[in-house]
Amino acid sequence: MIERLRAACSNLAMVRASLLAALLLALAACSRDDALGPFAESRVPPVLTPRFYPPEGWAWGFVGVGDKPVQRYGVASTPRVPTAMVVVVPGYGETAEMWFETASDLIDEGYTVWILDRAGQGGSGRYAAPRDLGHVPSFDPEVAALREFVRVVVRPSPDTPLVLLSHADGVVVALSAVRAGMKADGVIASSPQLARTTPSRRLLGVVRPSDAAPAGWKSWSREAPDDRAAGLTHDAERGRVGQAWRTANPDLRMSGPSLGWTKAYEAASRLIETGAHQARTDILMINPTQAAEELCRELPECRVEPIPGARPALHLEADRWRGPWLKMVSAFIATRKPREQ
Repeated sequence: MIERLRAACSNLAMVRASLLAALLLALAACSRDDALGPFAESRVPPVLTPRFYPPEGWAWGFVGVGDKPVQRYGVASTPRVPTAMVVVVPGYGETAEMWFETASDLIDEGYTVWILDRAGQGGSGRYAAPRDLGHVPSFDPEVAALREFVRVVVRPSPDTPLVLLSHADGVVVALSAVRAGMKADGVIASSPQLARTTPSRRLLGVVRPSDAAPAGWKSWSREAPDDRAAGLTHDAERGRVGQAWRTANPDLRMSGPSLGWTKAYEAASRLIETGAHQARTDILMINPTQAAEELCRELPECRVEPIPGARPALHLEADRWRGPWLKMVSAFIATRKPREQ
């Protein structure tokens, strides 16, 4: 009986979160240009097999902070009382749809899974045109949105662990949120990457606008290499997933980042490195870059686990590498215990 009541309360919270998301969506539609507005309810590409479809019961919503463009999120849960809450923070250029297979796997383990599209990417509202140019003026609003998302929408109960599952540069957002005081019972960093500062970008002595594309930038094209061709995975079928979703849903398309996004990424990476001691939670880094591994050594509670031979998109890798990765992820989540509030 108690478990049924807890499950009912959990479902009620999800309904309330959906109502909040609908309100945010309505406000966003009234205040922002449609070309830059958020996008949900993506169409499933006909070329994909069912394992890449949305998990059963998947629902979309939006969350925003202040007057910044809203960010899209999705959620689904186990029919049982969840034993943990998992919030996925994707890497640059990824959409929530690219994590559907992994979300289903984790839901089968007994977890509630949330995926928060990055600011200015995926189904989130855009800061600048064209829509496929990834741009944010700073990572600060994105970090604030993640904190608000967990506090207002996810709302983990005191006895349910909360774990952030970040990928690539998404680790900078996840660790920045923890460093800023967001309570999490663990952070998984899958192929984490930190930026290295690059020379100032000038053209004929004039500083280019923050939302400008770098030299040689090209708009998204269906002829662009998929993730396997780009060297992110060995798996041919999983390597086509991202390109398939973008082909079927033009609003999800992403090309390279703006000058401002790269500058913001560099600034946020430096801040994480200088304030590493403030990120006080258990952290697991799987196949980190050298810079990320150096950061791990500075963090109070961090360890590195290698998966030799794997390419960076571990959630889209061939089973030979994805299998061990998923076991590491599941084992880390299963051993989390809620921290004292």
